[in-house]
Amino acid sequence: MSHPNFVIRVYGLIVNEKNEILLSDEFFHNTAMTKFPGGGLEFGEGPKDCLIRELIEECGQPAEIINHYYTTDFFQKALFFEDAQLVSIYYRARFIDKVHFKISTVPFDFPEKINGAQSFRWLPILNLKQDDVTFPIDKKVVEKIISDPEFSNVNI
Repeated sequence: MSHPNFVIRVYGLIVNEKNEILLSDEFFHNTAMTKFPGGGLEFGEGPKDCLIRELIEECGQPAEIINHYYTTDFFQKALFFEDAQLVSIYYRARFIDKVHFKISTVPFDFPEKINGAQSFRWLPILNLKQDDVTFPIDKKVVEKIISDPEFSNVNI
């Protein structure tokens, strides 16, 4: 849980050997959303620990942090919290082992839209567009990724 006026989220930018980035399709608060995997910072943990915990919770496997990529540098009202500012932190990360959770080929590949439904898919970075993600800060990160030469030749 974050301070009543701030919500802090931590996300992983995970790229496979085919230069595809991992996206998470989710249904939460009666909203279908596409975002990067990750979630909310809990009291007492650092952002890196948060991301590692979130990836284990969501994907069922451990990951390691490569480096910090971006932290929100503009005001963004938190959408699901009243009177709160959202700060998002993004890290480049990789799974320690080969991916062993289900990867879908279509968005929102879950049987019904119930709170907490989630599916994952890879999207080639060459095809990545701001419209592929739902939230404003993610859109800013997609803009950075598209123009970042480090993401055009990633072999991690």
